Amino acid sequence: MTIMLDCATPCVKFASLFQNPLLDEDTVVENMEDRRARAALETRAASLCGTCPLRAKCLADAVVHHDVSGFVAGTTVAQRREIRERLGVIVAEIDVDSYAGTNSGRTYSQAEIIRLRQANPTQPLSAIAARLGCSISTVKRHLRRQESGDSPRPAAKPTRTPSTAEVMAAAAHVLHPAAAVA
Repeated sequence: MTIMLDCATPCVKFASLFQNPLLDEDTVVENMEDRRARAALETRAASLCGTCPLRAKCLADAVVHHDVSGFVAGTTVAQRREIRERLGVIVAEIDVDSYAGTNSGRTYSQAEIIRLRQANPTQPLSAIAARLGCSISTVKRHLRRQESGDSPRPAAKPTRTPSTAEVMAAAAHVLHPAAAVA
């Protein structure tokens, strides 16, 4: 079987760029070299997204329907969060565990995850996840929430779904604030 990449979107053609760990919001960049590398990756990814015919739909879906991680439609997680705030959109977090087949519909207590981490600070997160029967992503998500002081977001749906044009306008304000004001 042959895969046709000529018609593929940039995120498919350049999957290694878009899946680079430096573009993941969980990756902590501590030195200047990594900061420069992340900035270069974001610039390149944004440029590629700018040429994609599906960018508007991709961004609208990522803002209105799905809480996805990573670099999507020329935006970071923080930028999509700001776009949602401007539009008054609340989306439920994606239950990665159910997609991975590690969640049987059970919810995991943030307090239990934190308790296990504090009791076992040298254990890898995979050991804590295995002990609870959840994914490493679930453990990381709860630990990040605890660090930032966030509580789990409600699984609320927006009262009004913004149009793609509204999402793109809000994105313009977030991505290019000086140009949007002028």
